[in-house]
Amino acid sequence: MEVKIYSPAALPEKHTRQPPAGSQIVLPGELITSEPGYMRGHGTYQNEEGHLFSCVAGVVERVNKLVSVRPVRARYVGDVGDVVVGRITELQQSKWKVDIAGRQDAILQLGAVNLPGAARRRTIEDQLQMRSLFVENDVIVAEVQSFFQDGSVALQVGRDMGKLENGIFVSVPSSLIKRSKTHFHTIAGAVDIIIGMNGCIWLSASLSDEEKEVKAIQGKNYVAKPVPREDREKIARVRNCVAALAERNLPIHPDTITECYRASLKYDPKHLITPEVIEVITKP
Repeated sequence: MEVKIYSPAALPEKHTRQPPAGSQIVLPGELITSEPGYMRGHGTYQNEEGHLFSCVAGVVERVNKLVSVRPVRARYVGDVGDVVVGRITELQQSKWKVDIAGRQDAILQLGAVNLPGAARRRTIEDQLQMRSLFVENDVIVAEVQSFFQDGSVALQVGRDMGKLENGIFVSVPSSLIKRSKTHFHTIAGAVDIIIGMNGCIWLSASLSDEEKEVKAIQGKNYVAKPVPREDREKIARVRNCVAALAERNLPIHPDTITECYRASLKYDPKHLITPEVIEVITKP
């Protein structure tokens, strides 16, 4: 087995995400403004004189008189309508707890799951059958529905969402995810990718139209077919491209992933995580 050792000087420097022109970057304890009339938002605090300071390192954001600081690296907070990928951590009465890389586990109520058949009120029988839907360690894709009073996220599983199988789970900083109209994409015509706003990404082999119809009809009884080696290599290539972009602190978006994928075709998938190759395939 070949082992390569790099000295610190030989490692390529990471790209830093440049804030928009005119943005104010602050460190913890740094004065943001001493002018009166501003409201304190997330990541800020006021002293006795009413001066506004930052309590985290990040970029200052202003909405009218509301001032907040967006941290460079932080746990996922969430917005209503966000598509997220998470992992079931616990099953409780009429609900599941889901790890979405947030400050606390999200809650998926049984009533927020799209069950087969007409819309109806959930019964005791449905509660007894909860394990037939999701169990611990299952990976699911869901949508942020609302927030509870304690700040925890309430999820819902709508159409084309639910349990994910036969794929690879990748986690990157949520700050690198670029918001788009849809978070369900296909890369290189063979790899389906779900980019969660929480930084959790799911990669799987694309299904044919016939297989999609069979899966829709069979529902939870559908048994996935083994993934051919060629498709597995494509999934591994896309996975390593995502990891390379994250390593360089570059935005994670279908366009950037596709560009990185095309630049990586002259390399073996297993070499895409070496520092010198990462530098080449992530060049703009």
